[in-house]
Amino acid sequence: MSSDLVDIKFRLYDGSDVGPFRYSSTSTVDMLKERVVSDWPKGKTIIPKAANEVKLISSGKILENDKTVGQCRIPFGELAGGVLVMHVVVQPSLAKTKTEKKIDKSPKKVVCSCSIL
Repeated sequence: MSSDLVDIKFRLYDGSDVGPFRYSSTSTVDMLKERVVSDWPKGKTIIPKAANEVKLISSGKILENDKTVGQCRIPFGELAGGVLVMHVVVQPSLAKTKTEKKIDKSPKKVVCSCSIL
């Protein structure tokens, strides 16, 4: 049963780590992202608000949410008993970016109509 478990730590943008944590090889990448967000260290300048703002990279590839840990660690089969390191990239969600653009445009319209009056 212990061979079905994988130790994973997450390397953040500043070189610090979250983990390692032990996962079943059937855990999904989406589950890992949820854990990263919930255990994000306090005091960082970049803080993800949701799992969809986090990308996990392993062996130079962005991992898909529906893939399992077992599927992601195939190239690491020779590291039996080792700790996998996954890199974490935080990107604001598209919806958030669109909302910020709408907020930015609103004051311009108000300023424009005020200057016409």
